[in-house]
Amino acid sequence: MSTDDTAPGPETPVRFDTKIAVLLREDLETWQRLNVTAFLVSGLGSQVPEVIGEPYEDADAVGYLPMFRQPVLVFEGTKETLTKAHARVLSRALPRALFTSDLFTTGNDRDNRAAVKAVTTADLDLVGLAVYGPKNAVDKVLKGARMHP
Repeated sequence: MSTDDTAPGPETPVRFDTKIAVLLREDLETWQRLNVTAFLVSGLGSQVPEVIGEPYEDADAVGYLPMFRQPVLVFEGTKETLTKAHARVLSRALPRALFTSDLFTTGNDRDNRAAVKAVTTADLDLVGLAVYGPKNAVDKVLKGARMHP
């Protein structure tokens, strides 16, 4: 359980002992970066329920869907950086989502899964990776990446 599960007082800064991070390949177009990020974080949100906060409501009592309870940090790196991060995330068995270049040519979830399934782990052409876990473990996975500008 995270230390951020306790309700802080109004003056107490919220600190997280976990991290949600997305690593994007540096050569992606802007629309690809946004698309890949959205797809990757949806994977984490669907399988790691503790990352999701409470639903929102405005002053008129209109409800909104819950979102992540903590920031998502976005990084970028070279193809080599992404390949190394992928190997590290697998060796640490952290929750992860991936996006390969093949997914830009498919148009639906079934074809997306088939495109990934058709390629061995070592041959995946990664363009994005999302990871969640303890801060220090995620930092080690992202070694060599830089914050997205």
